[in-house]
Amino acid sequence: MLPADLTNPIYTDADKAREYLESVRWPEGPVCTACGVVGAATQLKGKSHRAGLYQCQECYQQFSVTVGTLYERSHIPLNKWLLATHLICSSKKGISAHQLMRNLGLGSYRTAWFMAHRIREGLAPAKGPIAPLGGEGKVLEADTTYIGGKERNKHKSKRNAKNIGGVGKMTVHALVERDGGVRSHHIATVNGKTLKKILDVHADRKSALMTDTAGGYIKVGKEFARHEMVDHGIEEYVRGDAHSNTAEGYFAILKRGVYGTFHHISEAHLHRYLAEFDFRYSNRIALGIDDAMRANKALKGIEGKRLTYRRPDKAPAAA
Repeated sequence: MLPADLTNPIYTDADKAREYLESVRWPEGPVCTACGVVGAATQLKGKSHRAGLYQCQECYQQFSVTVGTLYERSHIPLNKWLLATHLICSSKKGISAHQLMRNLGLGSYRTAWFMAHRIREGLAPAKGPIAPLGGEGKVLEADTTYIGGKERNKHKSKRNAKNIGGVGKMTVHALVERDGGVRSHHIATVNGKTLKKILDVHADRKSALMTDTAGGYIKVGKEFARHEMVDHGIEEYVRGDAHSNTAEGYFAILKRGVYGTFHHISEAHLHRYLAEFDFRYSNRIALGIDDAMRANKALKGIEGKRLTYRRPDKAPAAA
């Protein structure tokens, strides 16, 4: 478990940080990144070798604990990576790159910004099949919101009277399991095709589905064990157990982070911020996961991922 005490040596000493990361990644001994053999590597020592360098006795390849992770080839000390991961995982509404730069004593805003994006990449689910949310006896809520700010808060020269509702803003869809996790996505349009595509992958059809009266849910809702809709147009928000208040609660946390911490999120990076907020919400105190456990889980998410400086500006197409 990652200690919550920020004076712990793993946050101040690079060697202690490396030893801790080795215990997290390799609980049964070093794993060769070339051939995958476990426990058959020896640590190379001496002035000619850097600390933490291993050599596999099967394929004779050399490797370290950061090879094949988001930390690979980073010039930032490993203890600062662990501290940054802890700060991001323990900040309910996120932490800005400027604040991260000050807390870690980094040389530039750009370094802190890219570091934060690497960590967010680690918080995102690994590529490949993913278990759906919900199940028999469970309730899912689906809803959408808009990110982009209100026209009245913009400078007069930048206001557009036509930007009403979601016009000119980014649309975010969230699927929330009551007393469970959340999966949110940036989507281009709210229609049946888009919503079905998300629900097909992320929602167990044995669940009860709660939504508003958006037309895109009507057809796909018939595939679930039960589908209830509340009509916000007539100020109906709760009817028995039918409501989307849990999803609205998630959106409230997301927007507090956007408006209060980050102030602006570009469309190119929205998916990374959503991964961050999804991770914290799905691994929250109410589910028995404290800050230390959450950060420890985040360290395991760095495996098999790389993010180079030229790639962050490339955003995936909205669903």
